[in-house]
Amino acid sequence: MMAAPVSLLTATDARFQIHLIIGSNPLASSRCGQSLNVGALPLLLAPETAELHYTLQKRIDDGEVKWVKKAFEDNDVLTLGREEVGHVVDAVFVTSGAKGPLSTHISSLCKRNRIPVNVVDAPQLCTFSLLSTYVDGPLQIGVTTNGRGCKLASRIRREIAASLPQNLGTACLRLGEVRRRIQEEDHLLHNALADGEDVDDSVDQSASFNKLVTEADLDAAKNRRMRWLSQVCEYWPLKRLAAISDDNVNSILKTYPGTNTSESIGKPALSSSPSSRGRILLAGSGPGHPDLLTQATHKAIQSADLILADKLVPSGVLDLIPRRTPVQIARKFPGNADAAQQELHEMALAGLREGKTVLRLKQGDPFIYGRGGEEIAYFREHGVGDRVTVLPGITSALSAPLFAGIPATQRDIADQVLICTGTGKKGKPPNPPEFVASRTVMFLMALHRISGLVEELTQYTEIELMVLKEEQRQGVLDMNAQQASPRRSLWPATTPCAVIERASCPDQRVIRTTLASVVEAIDQEGSRPPGLLVVGGACEALWQRERGRNWVVEEGFGGLEIGEELDLGSLAAVAA
Repeated sequence: MMAAPVSLLTATDARFQIHLIIGSNPLASSRCGQSLNVGALPLLLAPETAELHYTLQKRIDDGEVKWVKKAFEDNDVLTLGREEVGHVVDAVFVTSGAKGPLSTHISSLCKRNRIPVNVVDAPQLCTFSLLSTYVDGPLQIGVTTNGRGCKLASRIRREIAASLPQNLGTACLRLGEVRRRIQEEDHLLHNALADGEDVDDSVDQSASFNKLVTEADLDAAKNRRMRWLSQVCEYWPLKRLAAISDDNVNSILKTYPGTNTSESIGKPALSSSPSSRGRILLAGSGPGHPDLLTQATHKAIQSADLILADKLVPSGVLDLIPRRTPVQIARKFPGNADAAQQELHEMALAGLREGKTVLRLKQGDPFIYGRGGEEIAYFREHGVGDRVTVLPGITSALSAPLFAGIPATQRDIADQVLICTGTGKKGKPPNPPEFVASRTVMFLMALHRISGLVEELTQYTEIELMVLKEEQRQGVLDMNAQQASPRRSLWPATTPCAVIERASCPDQRVIRTTLASVVEAIDQEGSRPPGLLVVGGACEALWQRERGRNWVVEEGFGGLEIGEELDLGSLAAVAA
């Protein structure tokens, strides 16, 4: 059964438009108010003998609304509008509902002339509907149930608004000012539009958002501040974004050039005595959901004097940080990872010398592609290795497949697990693993170069082809030469795979597909990092692919709700 079509949600600049409001009831007054709020010019159409609602009469008396005292005529929609658009009105609002034939007639007339029309309580007569909206400065959030219930839409809108931190609209203003100033100072407007970043709010970030930037990329230097601002908007918790101040804005603007600037948000931590013995805690924050933190890491978050967090540490975890604790979010984006890593190293050492407890907070587990081993080596080189404690975390390599319903091992399907990186040092492609039918492979840090990875898995690399061609030219002389041949087993394009993004977070997304279609799927669906790629027969151990569909997208996460159900069950058992 096909899903019912949904509306195309848009944001319309209605300044100076002519909105024709037909009716004289309280809803007509409300529609006039909505038009005025967006800068439009409401034009009320009602007979002179009509009994106007008192709020509507007040708007007319105050000069906010012009009243055309006549009954509706077909020509009104074509003659009462602005001169610059041929006097055609910009939108029509019918407030009397669908009870009489006039509403149906007006709807048909507007549709023939391609004039947007809204008829109250009659979705079948509308070409557009008004959303239940929450407004906080430049921030607007709209909810629609597509005609299924305006009261329900209002309830959902209130719930969403209640969950948002205060002053988020002010943060939008401040961050918008940062973006404008960066564009002006670095002349990045053309480049930003060319990259397709931060242009269209209607889709997830583009697949190129985290595209690798090499040292040879001539645009890297010019784009670095804009990329950093994009990372701030994408990864900082909403509560911290809402608390952003003018000083923070200046810090972001000054963050490049410079290597030791800290954009801490919140009140300063209680200073520790420089003579006290500081320490560094290297901890994993798990895959995303704060309930998946270890108790040790949670205690470290509550007690640290300074927290240095990777950008992918989920907002639910960062929200646990006390407001008094300074936080530095890593300025990591492709092409700047090493510089950002060095900056955090230096901050950790500085905090250590001041006698602080420094929490180096990483996503997942510190030693599973978290560069934790490198950090330990760095601190040892600087003579403080004995003052570093490592706290493990749940790695997304194993937990994300679980939350997607993919058993990493399953008898008769998968008897081995391989965790790989999709990107080697300095962005170089790693050696691709060979195909083993009973193997489940998890690729981390791979989605930004998914096309290259799939090609490496399903085809021989250039070096392998060169060796093979040389063997064919010379012939294989003995068994030793055969054993030295690079003939690895290639992965069939039909191999099941799954892209799992933001595992265990409310906006978790799973794309189930095959190696043959995964590149196209990511191109069309966009990117929602952090994410990983799972490849192998286990991807279809508990899920059956539908014929004729190249991929399926699953939204949302509810994997930890069982705890609340058990609590309710326990209470019921006690009551019984």
